[in-house]
Amino acid sequence: MVLSAADKANVKAVWEKAGTNVGKYGGEALDRTFLSFPTTKTYFPHMDLTPGSSDIMAHGKKVADALTLAVGHMDDLPGALSKLSDLHAYKLRVDPVNFKLLSHCLLVTLASHLPGDFTPAAHASLDKFLSAVSTVLTSKYR
Repeated sequence: MVLSAADKANVKAVWEKAGTNVGKYGGEALDRTFLSFPTTKTYFPHMDLTPGSSDIMAHGKKVADALTLAVGHMDDLPGALSKLSDLHAYKLRVDPVNFKLLSHCLLVTLASHLPGDFTPAAHASLDKFLSAVSTVLTSKYR
């Protein structure tokens, strides 16, 4: 999926607005994912999945860090996310659907924390961006 210049600007603007809270938002989105879609928990047998646990928040920060990397490399998502794609496809074997579920929960989380900045255009751009990230992360499953 090709992101337009306007999409890239919208994504960067929302991500910058989230600022230092992106790790917290990543944890909250992961928490929402586990609560809304319990089968996603099967990939984390080693973690305390109690809502709001430090394990969830720590992994949510990793999610946010990966997305921050992606925001900075929107013109080369496959290159920027290659190692993560390998990890999720070959070692962790995460069900590709989980990326879409997490993306949805991240949109909800961002909308709830940044309502004034989460315009319809920003929502559409973030959805396209997260879809592109999900596509890259699942590209090596074939």
